[in-house]
Amino acid sequence: MESCQWGSTPDGGMNRLTLNDDDKRVREWFIAQVKQYGCAVTVDAVGNIFATRPGTNNALPPIGLGSHLDTQPAGGKYDGIVGVLSALEVLKSLHDNNVQTYAPIAVIDWTNEEGARFPPAMLGSGVWAGKFTPEYAYGRTDLKGAKLGDELKRIGFKGEVPASYEANPLSAHYEVHIEQGPVLEAENKPIAVVTGVQAITWFNVELRGREQHCGTTPMDRRADTLLAAAQMIVGINAVALSIPGALASVAVINSTPQSINTLASSVQFNIDARATDDATLARLEAALEQRCREVAAQSGVELRAWDRFWNAKRTVFDERMVGFVRESAAEGGFASRDIQSGAGHDSVYTAARVPTSMIFIRCKGGISHNPAEYSSPEDIAAGAQVLLGAVLKYDAYLKSQAK
Repeated sequence: MESCQWGSTPDGGMNRLTLNDDDKRVREWFIAQVKQYGCAVTVDAVGNIFATRPGTNNALPPIGLGSHLDTQPAGGKYDGIVGVLSALEVLKSLHDNNVQTYAPIAVIDWTNEEGARFPPAMLGSGVWAGKFTPEYAYGRTDLKGAKLGDELKRIGFKGEVPASYEANPLSAHYEVHIEQGPVLEAENKPIAVVTGVQAITWFNVELRGREQHCGTTPMDRRADTLLAAAQMIVGINAVALSIPGALASVAVINSTPQSINTLASSVQFNIDARATDDATLARLEAALEQRCREVAAQSGVELRAWDRFWNAKRTVFDERMVGFVRESAAEGGFASRDIQSGAGHDSVYTAARVPTSMIFIRCKGGISHNPAEYSSPEDIAAGAQVLLGAVLKYDAYLKSQAK
């Protein structure tokens, strides 16, 4: 609750978009917190914050514990935030109990995980992993035209350290996150052992029709762009329903001109497409494009852009890391189950470079990206406890490899 004083909304939710003034304040708060526990703080060139506590072998890259502090525009107080603060709690526990780890420990706040202000999502971790270039990140713009690179400079978080896994390496990466789904609550379990993340693609779609007066243009002589978009959205839903293991959603749509008695001539919308595996996602993508092109041809509207601007293939987490999470949950007496994440997380990109695993905690009603998002203190504590155990197990593993 202390960290959520910046960006809190009257309905109990959060609006702390990446690199806004509230994000600047919570970043400064985070740095002040970690410095209490003997951490050296590094900010890289895209604003990722690494707070590193030394180990006995500082030649080793640190074990990373990361998530994000940015939120959706109408989000909650737990998505991402719980992950950073659980890592902070591990750091505090090690410090308070004078536990010296073999490897250094780094608590990380990744920049722009949500992608709500600067699409695409998971941008900071994506640059670190080499998925995106820093220049690509700097050029991302928000709806008002502000560039990510300019905003980094404005709030003072464009660091000097290169944003790359080579310049700023990790030995591994753990992440705690709320489930964002109903499974754990339905099964009355506080913890899920995350084995991987489903495949995800985002599309940008742009349509062009004809502006005309709504009162003087006969219904059968229109190139109604907004109507075509609506038919596409219905078709997108139907396609996803027809393919087992597929999901497709349209949650953003823009049209011009914004006049009640003028037919829209230009429409832009985004598609979020997901599937349990890469082959199913490829099938879904092809079917979505075919349906949208059919609607465009039938309505006399031009499909001006079909841009697949972000893709994350299915991620399978490191077997040893997953095993340590499973063992830690069992030793703590926490009921758990294995699960594949439906949402993307920074761990998707860290998994491309270092052994990675995630821990999910139960959230009320499975609700997320919503002010009603909630996880109990008991479940958050369980997640932090499992994280601590898993970190110490991986640290012991690294030490055993040195013998």
